[in-house]
Amino acid sequence: MKITILKDKLKEGLSIIEKISAKSISLPILSNVLFSTEKNFLNLTATDLEMGIKWWALAKTEEEGQMAIPAKILSGFVNFLPNKSVKLDSKGFDLEIECDSHKTMIKGVNPEDFPIIPKVAQEEKIEVPAKSFCQGLASVVDVASFSSTKPEISGVYFLFQKNMIIMAATDGFRLGERRIYLDSPLAAGKEYSLILPQKAAREVINIFGNKEENLSIYFSPNQVLFETVLAEARHPNIQLTSRLIEGDYPNYQEIIPKKYDTKISLPLEDFINQIKLASLFSSQINEIKVKVDVTKGQIDFLSQNAEVGEYNSFLSGKMEGKACEISFNHRFLLDGLSSINSSQQKKPEVILELSGPEKPAVLKLKGEENYLYLIMPIKNN
Repeated sequence: MKITILKDKLKEGLSIIEKISAKSISLPILSNVLFSTEKNFLNLTATDLEMGIKWWALAKTEEEGQMAIPAKILSGFVNFLPNKSVKLDSKGFDLEIECDSHKTMIKGVNPEDFPIIPKVAQEEKIEVPAKSFCQGLASVVDVASFSSTKPEISGVYFLFQKNMIIMAATDGFRLGERRIYLDSPLAAGKEYSLILPQKAAREVINIFGNKEENLSIYFSPNQVLFETVLAEARHPNIQLTSRLIEGDYPNYQEIIPKKYDTKISLPLEDFINQIKLASLFSSQINEIKVKVDVTKGQIDFLSQNAEVGEYNSFLSGKMEGKACEISFNHRFLLDGLSSINSSQQKKPEVILELSGPEKPAVLKLKGEENYLYLIMPIKNN
């Protein structure tokens, strides 16, 4: 293999694929990045066996070939090179790198030992705006939680419909759901649903979150492929392939309250500040208590810790329905408030809907119906 590429391009590719290069005692090959040349393209590949990433860039190819090189040391070296052309030349399994006055040799391994990333048939495909897709995913991805007994909730659930994408995640104590309404119908003529592992979902956000172009998504029974293309050529730029979590996602719609007993509207920033203050005095189970006095139009925040002290304060707001007293895990409550996208509003207000002290509460952003966050209360025996 003999190829020349700009340092910044090589650095970009390594920064994308090295994140999933796994340290494995049983499979040390996984800590390597696979270099491949094909015509005028350089391809970098990394995998942890659950997920694989491929990256391409235009380059000057003199000799085609393959190499497997340790990702960490290669990336560390390339970061310090000047922004000039980098020459990569294979010497057996080793890689010789030359850039300006810098020249080094990094020992590699047999590229034939590198795992093959399974291909996803590129027939069933949809396209979505990458940035809005990743913004929606970011609002629910942290809600998911690993579970060996219920593997379905270890990932993010997707339902692709004609004019809408629904994303949902839960850990059994809270649930986030984001709906993305599309300006144009999806190209596919039928619905698709899948459960994407949380780790893969986070990588989708990290890799494609700032992309202005469309993101292509290809489906198969047990895998999914996310892809963007190069601006200068009709050729893939980045491909992320991930296995899917098998099983049926819980029918979470059944636990979302259809009506409420108490509805509260409060300034989002003030609400967050009150929760943060109350959390300083919360108990070992992160409990804070909320008392709603509809007659006075105020909501009290209380917390108590035998070793620290106690907190008692209130906010005024718009309220309707019944008086209510309910306890929450402050960490879960803050996560929900932080996930609400308020970037389009100068002074956003949050709506809290309560259905009793032992039933799930719902958080929404006033004026927006595309996101809801459900949180289970702490039951006081």
